[in-house]
Order: sequence, then structure tokens, then C-alpha cells
Amino acid sequence: MKNNTFFAIDSLIPRTFEIGRRFPYSRESFIKDLLAGVTVGIVALPLAMAFSIAAGASPAQGLYTAIFAGFFISFLGGSRYQIGGPTGAFVVIIFGVISRHGMEGLVLATILAGLMLVLMGISGLGRLIKFIPYPVTTGFTTGIGLLIFSQQVKDFLGLSIEKVSPEFFEKWVQYVEHIRTFDLKTFMVGLGTILIIILVRRFFPRIPASVAGVAVATLVCFIGKLPVETIGSRFGGIPNSLPTPIFPGFHWSTLKAVFPDAITIALLAAIESLLSAVVADGMTGDRHNANMELVAQGIGNLASAIFGGIPATGAIARTATNIKSGAQSPLAGMIHAITLLLFMLFLAPLASVIPLASLSAVLMVVAWDMSELHRFLRIIRKSPRSDMLVLLTTFVLTVLIDLNVAVEVGVVLAAFLFLRRMVETAEIKPGAAGVGAEIVYGSIKDSPHEQPEHPKNVEIYEITGPFFFGVADMLQDTLMTLEKKPRAFILRLPQVPAIDSTGIAALESFLTYCRKHNIKLYLSEVREQPRKAMERSGFIELLGAEYLVSSPEEALEALKR
Repeated sequence: MKNNTFFAIDSLIPRTFEIGRRFPYSRESFIKDLLAGVTVGIVALPLAMAFSIAAGASPAQGLYTAIFAGFFISFLGGSRYQIGGPTGAFVVIIFGVISRHGMEGLVLATILAGLMLVLMGISGLGRLIKFIPYPVTTGFTTGIGLLIFSQQVKDFLGLSIEKVSPEFFEKWVQYVEHIRTFDLKTFMVGLGTILIIILVRRFFPRIPASVAGVAVATLVCFIGKLPVETIGSRFGGIPNSLPTPIFPGFHWSTLKAVFPDAITIALLAAIESLLSAVVADGMTGDRHNANMELVAQGIGNLASAIFGGIPATGAIARTATNIKSGAQSPLAGMIHAITLLLFMLFLAPLASVIPLASLSAVLMVVAWDMSELHRFLRIIRKSPRSDMLVLLTTFVLTVLIDLNVAVEVGVVLAAFLFLRRMVETAEIKPGAAGVGAEIVYGSIKDSPHEQPEHPKNVEIYEITGPFFFGVADMLQDTLMTLEKKPRAFILRLPQVPAIDSTGIAALESFLTYCRKHNIKLYLSEVREQPRKAMERSGFIELLGAEYLVSSPEEALEALKR
């Protein structure tokens, strides 16, 4: 059974179970996995806490997410190299859910999203997720980058604001109104962190830049006893024990309220995780199992929610770090989760002295990386106007309205604009016998030969392009407006690769029109997909098999008889 079939259970095999069978594994491989896992665990430490804080949760919840979701995503995943955990894409969504429904609402939304992801995986929808248009994904990632940046301004500047508004413009109004509370020391810590990240990336690319930035900022603040806000001063530190599993009550009103957010979380988790897996495949030459990856993402999110975490997905940057560090198998991802667990159990007090401004600085850099401004500008400058419209619409809706609305409107708008382009490429034109093409094993082969004469009371037309619902009206408008009714219509279809039910319905309507006026209708050079669709629908039986011909000449010969 193929991966894209419904309930493709037999294809859902985690890559962990293929160690030693589908790819070789040795002691040296384990050592590489161990080193890679520890490295990416160190990289994930500040990011997990920073993303969680930015989303309105506690730093401990970010660690819970990276530990539990990260472990199951690697253990059960369809990619050998995927690293799961909290990511920047979820920051805005989580912040909104917590603001509207509280932490209990977030837990319920995450559980629902996890169940959706599992169902998407076992139903074979993994491959379909990839078809979300590029301008849509670019538009909402750039929008999310801007929103993440705007959320970090308070802690980066040390502003005294009791509660920051979730609305974009209102947020900036608050910043302006409270600019007098600006703290120079906090700002210098944040700015210093950004400069260190830039310098490390430039001159020491092998060193995790975000870790270096946070570590230096923490040391400076601790040694210099700078009066800046830290994880300890705001959150009281990080617990050094595992959380107790929680099972929220499933109240119908709450479930109904968070359901749209759950859909957004599931969709975004699916998109980002599969995109990360594709990036990993490109870096390694491996090939992931998209449906198994979605199932793992779903189980990872269920585990994260039950143990007090936040939504998780595949993290592109951490996955790339994992690969560059020499990872050989999913064991590296599991070791990354265990590394974070050991830190929480034995070194949690160290996290208390981390300045919040340094974490804000890390997220500002993440926001810049995430925005992919060069791709955004390239679409605006060089892509068709329709793609630019989709991009800007998705971007504006992400920033000003809601990611739910942005993705939904973006996809629908892209679909409508695509249909318009398909309609514009389709054409119904007079086509003479003997000119155009012949069918060879289901494909088109040019067959230029001399154009024969055909009777004046026979109309020959050719349809070019997919014959779907957007083109169906063309047939009626073009052929039914002829002033003089012919003896016969010959419709040439060598350039029609596909037809849908609306196209067939249009042909049925036209057949009825022809019979009403005693006009014979012939279909010439019908390709494989349209022929099969017509057979399934019963149209060929309705038309009569003798009226399905291989060339206009065959129809003309039949008319002579």
C-alpha cells in the first residue's frame, strides 16, 4: 500500500526501527549521535526557554516541550535527523490562545492539534501539506517574524509594562507611551547579546552563536551584579524535577472555543515539520516518510500537553545543527531531549541568572532569520502580480488580524488566482482536420501533414488546456453562439490532459444541445485521463463509442457514409 492511500498503517514505520536494517549502524555511529545530541541540546536550551517566555508561558514549559515532544518526535518520526521542540512560528499563536483561553485552553488546543496530526498522518495527508503555495508560507513566516520582533521590545528595552497587548498596533502604542521607563543597562545587555551572536556567526561558525551570546551576557550580569530582570526574578527559577501529568477537563464550550486554534496549531506544525524534514533530506540525501512524521508530531504534541508543555514542531535550525554536528540516526534527537532533562534535573539553578534581555535578543535574531526578507522582496520584485497579491495579503492578515485567517485566506486566494491562470491558458478555437497531434501511448506527438478539405457544414474545434469547471462555460459560449447550425461538430481534445465532473457535465449539456438540433457530435484524440473519466461517468455510453474517434479524418469518413 502506498503512503498516500487512506489509512496507510502498513507504511507508518518510524526511522528508529530501521536502525541496522535500512541503514548501517556501529559504535562510531553512536558516538557521533551522542556528540550531535549533546551539541543540539545545548543549542536548544536557551531557545526553548526564550520561545516559551515570548509565548506567555514559563521557561520551564519550554524545557518540558523540548524534552517530551523532542524525544517522541525523534523516537517515532519519519526523518532520521528531525529535532522537535518549541519554535518561533508558534509564539504568536500560543500568546493569543493563552490571552483568550488561559493555560487550560492551550493544553486542550494542543491535545486536539496532536490528535489532528495523528489522523492526518494515518490518513495519508502528509504529501498534500506540501502543496500549500510558496507565497502563503513566505507571507505568514515573514509576518510571524515581525510579530516575534515586536513582542521582544519590552524586555529588550527594559520597559515597565504590566501587560502587553496582543494586538500589533496597540502593542507599539504601549511602547511609545512607556518609553520613559527605558532602562539603559537592560538595553546594553540585549544589544551586546546581538553583537556577540553576529560576531560568533561571522568568525566562529562552529560555535552555537545563541548559546555564546546568552552565556556571555549572563556572566557579565552575574559578575557585574547588573540590576536587570532575570529568569529567576520574574519566574522564580526552573524546577529541578519532572512535572506531574495533567489531563484537562473536556468542557464542550471550551473545546468549541479552542477548536479553530487547534486547527491552526496542527496545520502549522505539519507545514513546519515537513519543511524541516525536506531541508534535512536536501542536506543529507536521505528521504523522510511524511505521514510517519505527522504521526510522530501528533504524539509529541500530546506528550507535551500532558506534561505541561506547549505546542511543538520540527525546528529547522536545530535540525540543521544536528546534521552539521554529525548525527547518524534518530538517537541524536533523543539524546538532545535527554541532555535537556539532565540540565533541568541537576543544573536548573544556573538558568535563574539568565537575563531576560539576552533571551529577547536571541529571539530578535530568530525573528530576522525567520522573516526571510530576501525571499519576501524577491517575490514582490520578480514574481507574477498574483503571487505578490497572495504574499502581501497573507503577510498583512498575519500581522493585523490572525494567523488562522491569514492562512485560510491566503490558500483560498492562491487557489482562485491559480484557477484564473488556468482559465486564461485554456482555449477553444477552430481546428482543422489533420493539424495538431496524434495520441502515442497517452502522450502528444506532433503530426504535421497537409490539411485536407472538409465540408462547410462541419465545424471542427479544438480545446486546449485542462477542461475543468473554470473552463466549462467557454464551451457553451463558443459553440452555442454559432449563427448557422452545422451538420456535425468535431471536438478535438489532444491538448486536454485532464477533465473534471463539471467538464463532463458541460459535454453532456452540449450533447443534449446537438441532439436537439440534429447535430452529430464527435470527440477526437481523447487522452487517457479524460477517456477514463468519461467512461466512469457513463458519458461515452451516452455519446456512443462510434462517436469517439482517433482523428478528425475518421469522423469525416464516418459522415460520408
